[in-house]
Amino acid sequence: MINLLTCFKAYDIRGRIPDELNTEIAYRIGRAYAEKIQPKRVIVGHDIRLSSNEIAQAVINGLLDSGVKVFDIGMCGTEEVYYATFSYQDAGEKMDGGIMITASHNPKDYNGMKLVREFSKPISGDTGLNDIKLLAETNIFPKPLQNRESVIPVSIGADYTKHLLAYINPWVLKPFTIVVNAGNGAAGHVINWLETALQPLMRQPLKFIKICHEPNGHFPNGIPNPLLPENREITSVAIKLHHADLGIAWDGDFDRCFMFDENGRFLEGYYIVGLLAEAFLKQNRNEKIVHDPRLTWNTIDLVECMGGIAIQSKTGHAFIKERMRLEDAVYGGEMSAHHYFRDFSYCDSGMIPWLLVIELMSKSGNKLSELVDARMLLYPASGEINRTIANPEKVIDIVKLHYHKDALHIDFTDGLSMEFDNWRFNLRCSNTEPLVRLNVESRGDEILMQQKTKELLALMA
Repeated sequence: MINLLTCFKAYDIRGRIPDELNTEIAYRIGRAYAEKIQPKRVIVGHDIRLSSNEIAQAVINGLLDSGVKVFDIGMCGTEEVYYATFSYQDAGEKMDGGIMITASHNPKDYNGMKLVREFSKPISGDTGLNDIKLLAETNIFPKPLQNRESVIPVSIGADYTKHLLAYINPWVLKPFTIVVNAGNGAAGHVINWLETALQPLMRQPLKFIKICHEPNGHFPNGIPNPLLPENREITSVAIKLHHADLGIAWDGDFDRCFMFDENGRFLEGYYIVGLLAEAFLKQNRNEKIVHDPRLTWNTIDLVECMGGIAIQSKTGHAFIKERMRLEDAVYGGEMSAHHYFRDFSYCDSGMIPWLLVIELMSKSGNKLSELVDARMLLYPASGEINRTIANPEKVIDIVKLHYHKDALHIDFTDGLSMEFDNWRFNLRCSNTEPLVRLNVESRGDEILMQQKTKELLALMA
């Protein structure tokens, strides 16, 4: 009898502990990953959740029983697994894959995994995740090996920090005061590494105001998800209290990077995508930039004005990375604060974005608010609005029917996108949560954007 697993999502694994994900299921996933990918060497890391260590150990046992040699980088963020997978070598041999144990920003009784192949190529439903799910559900594997490979602890801190700093020129950085909020997740130790490494490379050092800095799987200050408005105040207050130049907050595995300006104002990730796209295109006007379909006009306008090529991809880290590799894009960004870099093996990083932003601030002499305010006026946006709806497909059909006569363009790349003369929206089902997500933007008309947002929410209700 096949035991169906509900923890497999569109491009990763997430489930409630212990009924949807536990050590027995984790072991089977380790076996199934080995069966499908046929790796010899695999990187494994885990976040700070209370269940992460035992889930990681179960995955490791599954890999070892399948004849895989495991390189354990311990407690880390997702991008550290990506970095180790594409860069670390064992006696000249590259890694064949990586597994990160994390549930990112989900509630504290959840956990999950992100799986990659060699060079940190993502494994999604289209590229092997469904096969791994079926193997784990069937639970029929060869007999565990008697002479198992070993687990080798690996430290990547020095090389990883050096790689991060290669994206900027530390000598030009101004001695900003920066509030950094790790949310009691995994970001704190990397900030410590960067703080130490930057000090001898700068004329005057950065000043870090560290809040919720120590990793704590109990999440005493709430789940680290700065997309939730109630989680932003602590960062905003600290910025004002310390007269900081900017603030940065991360989710639990710090693959997303959220920014606040010098006034403590939360900045939508959409505008940071445009800012970073422009920065890369200043170096090479012919590069390709990948973006998601939720909010697009600001990004497309900036990319085309800078002589670049804007390419739309389905939302989600696996899909963005696959499209970036296909196009050889230099940078990709999602409004959810995921930022992807070609030189980071097309993976997302929560550390590279803020380093690039403080370099932009240093070179331009502008405050962070001054770098984004004009674009926010040109393309005001609602920010992502989430609703739990019993029949999301029916709601999307109702919305489509209501607007289709007036729409200039309708796109189904990810959910429903409809464009009109001076406003547009995207309505889609979440890939990871039981939610419908709405985004609305306009061309320079905030009142219109707000009116259409209310109109859409009334239709959805």
